[in-house]
Amino acid sequence: MKKLLFLSTMLLSATILFAQQDKEKRPSPPAKASATIQSGATVTIDYSQPSVKGRTIGKEIAPYGEVWRTGANEATVFEVSKDVTIDGKALPAGKYGLFTIPGEKEWVLIFNKTWQQWGAYKYKADDDALRVTVKAVKAPTASERMTFTVSDNGQVNLLWGNVSVPFVVK
Repeated sequence: MKKLLFLSTMLLSATILFAQQDKEKRPSPPAKASATIQSGATVTIDYSQPSVKGRTIGKEIAPYGEVWRTGANEATVFEVSKDVTIDGKALPAGKYGLFTIPGEKEWVLIFNKTWQQWGAYKYKADDDALRVTVKAVKAPTASERMTFTVSDNGQVNLLWGNVSVPFVVK
């Protein structure tokens, strides 16, 4: 019995280790942005970084007007350690799937209660905790890979291609 338990534990450990290594080899590698903001809340965004690869944002990738997983692979996870506001709207502490509806001039940020899912295939609007519409602006420099930044003043930016989607967490 002890040998079976030992072998099961070893198999599970090896599976987890190989799964993590596989993520590093994906075309859209994993990334994480995190900061403790001035209110004391920690903001963490765990995501995968798709590349533009010559495609047009809003057409071939992240189509305008459609719910998008805001990244690649698993849904992007947006986590806050304390209750916060996103551009002035309340969001309770917790983990959320971060989805967006990209647009030419505005993007809708969606914080969905179902954060453990692949892509947006099982996305349900009924599970939305918060939706916020923000202005999309021209990025100061182009970014091939989608990147999030989080500053200690609560400024969050999604940078991708020539687009910057900024919002404030307080």
